[in-house]
Amino acid sequence: MEAVARLRNYPTSPRKMRLLADLIRGQKVDKALAVLEHHAKHSAVPLHKLIWSAVHNWKLKNEGEDEGSLIVRTIFVDGARTLKRMRPAPQGRGYRVRKRSNHVTVIVDIPAPAKEPKEPKVQKEQKEQKAPKEKKAVKAGSKTKKLTNKE
Repeated sequence: MEAVARLRNYPTSPRKMRLLADLIRGQKVDKALAVLEHHAKHSAVPLHKLIWSAVHNWKLKNEGEDEGSLIVRTIFVDGARTLKRMRPAPQGRGYRVRKRSNHVTVIVDIPAPAKEPKEPKVQKEQKEQKAPKEKKAVKAGSKTKKLTNKE
């Protein structure tokens, strides 16, 4: 059973947070935590805490199960509120500064068992067993000829 953890209104642009999210999507939780622990970006710290929170949420839902095989099944970053500020510019004007923030959602779960490949459908043999169709009439000049398949 999956577990969800959310980080709301973190003051970093969504584009910068998505760089880290793309690194850990689909990874095992242990590997994702190790990557984030040693990553240089400042957004790695709250993302590390968020994955820990998701793992603990999973433990509460699934008591007695081993969390060693958990994976980061889904992680996505959405834009949150944007604070608009003014910055002084030349000749008495003002430039707008947009201070962006984001929401991050992480879903952890044990991987689903691999499905067996399905056998391909046999449609070619069924088509060959059908009787051959008569060819349509072909106009040649003003006369019409009927063609048939003679074997």
